[in-house]
Parts: sequence; C-alpha cells; structure tokens
Amino acid sequence: MTSLHKRPSGEWVKSERQLDRERRRRRQGVRSGSVAAASTILFVVLVALAVTSSPGWPRVRETFFDWERFSAAFPDVLGGFWLNIQIFLVAEVVILVLGLLVALARGLRSPLFFPLRMLATAYTDVFRGIPTILLVYLVGFGLPALELQGVPSSPAVLGGLALVLSYGAYVAEVFRSGIESIHPSQRAAARSLGLSQAQALRFVILPQAVRRVVPPLLNDFASLQKDTALVAVLGPLEALRQAQIHQAETFNYTPYLAAAVLFIALTVPMARFTDHLAARAERRRAPGGAP
Repeated sequence: MTSLHKRPSGEWVKSERQLDRERRRRRQGVRSGSVAAASTILFVVLVALAVTSSPGWPRVRETFFDWERFSAAFPDVLGGFWLNIQIFLVAEVVILVLGLLVALARGLRSPLFFPLRMLATAYTDVFRGIPTILLVYLVGFGLPALELQGVPSSPAVLGGLALVLSYGAYVAEVFRSGIESIHPSQRAAARSLGLSQAQALRFVILPQAVRRVVPPLLNDFASLQKDTALVAVLGPLEALRQAQIHQAETFNYTPYLAAAVLFIALTVPMARFTDHLAARAERRRAPGGAP
C-alpha cells in the first residue's frame, strides 16, 4: 500500500498507515530522548557523588575550584586570551596558504619541478615529526640566537611562526589527500573540454577537494586554537601565562581553570560545527542524499 493517496481535488495526502507510522516514530523518539536524559542525569549525579565524597575533595576544591581566586584571575586571563585569538587568526590564514602551496608542490609531476617536490616532501616529513612544543622552543630561542637581520624578536610572532611551520605540514597532507581523492575522470573531462592542466586544477579539482577536506581542516584548527597556549613558554602574556602568574602569586591552581573555561568556550562550538559539516557531507554522499 502506498504512503500517499490522491483526493478527488487532485491533492496528494499521506495515507493513514503513513500517519500512524510517523506517530509511532515520534513516540519512540520521545521515549528514547527521555531515557537518554534520565541516564545522563543519573551518570552525572553518580560521578558528582563519587568525586565530592572522596577523602581529598576538600583539598581539591580549595586548590582548583576557589571562586574568589577565579574571579580575581579571570579579567587578566581573559585579556591574555585575546592574544591567543590573535595568534590563532593570523596563523590560520598563513597555514591555509602554506598548506595548499605545499600540497600543490607535492603534486607536480614534471621532472623540472623535482627539487620543489622533494623540498615539499622533506618539509612535511620533518615538521610533522617534530613535537609542536619542541618546535616552539627551537624557533622561539633558536632564531633570535642566530642574530640574523630582519628576524622578528617578538615572542608572540616567533611562537606563531612555530605553529605555522608545524600545522602547515599537517594541513598540506589534508589538502593533498583531498586532491588525490578526486577521481581522475574529473581531470580528464576538464581536459576534454579544452581546459589546461592549471585551469582543470583551479576550476574543477580544487573546488571539489576543498569541500571534502573542510571537516578535517576544522579539526586541525580546533587543535591549533588550543596549541596557541604553547607560546607561553616564550613569555608573551597570553591566557596560560597570565594564569601561571596568578598561580605563582597565590599558590592556587584555580586560575588555570579560568584559562580552561575560555579555551573550551571557543573549541567546543568549533567541534560541534565540524561534526555538523561531516554529517552533512555524509548525507550528500549517501544514495538519494540531499544535493
């Protein structure tokens, strides 16, 4: 029996069976949501009871959850967090450009460009192999020690440069995987229409590749946003450094909680947006999915 039937007026309406099926689905959805909410509340209550009833909870509460210390440190930590955001925004743009250029260089097949391809490969291999915190030390303290003309002396700039070098290698591989995931028939079809290799890459391959790699790129940038705290080892007054200053003055770790709250407030929405884009891309790839 079909789920639609036609009225004498010519209007298509849902059948009783379809309406009943939808009502059952709604009831099942309400029941599932109620069970999920109840189990979540029960889990949170049990965890809270286990933590607060532990012998060391009073000491932990005093050391990590002191509201007075939180209120005193939060304005300075918030001011330092603005520097984290500035580093993130600038580094993100540079990383996108650098990663795309390196990915394109690795895709060059002409023997003429072998040195460029070799250099791009060496870059991704080396900088993906160095821990980010170690790279921050190497760039932040190593470049000024060379005493070269024109080398920046700002710790924030040097720390941002280290993040660019590190994340540029990862983003380059993300772009390269997206480009290589496009079926060769797309390039062949573009060439058959009279487009050059560069035009086919620009107008056919890259637009499709970029759409495919948006979710993993956003994941990388969520990690980048958190790793801006690593520049604290060089001394700039960003969020983590401000929290360290307050902790050293009061011997209380609550200021770190203030910094954590700010990072979570920025990274969680980005993570949920990434999940949304990934789910939408999956729906599009599914048979009969939305365009």
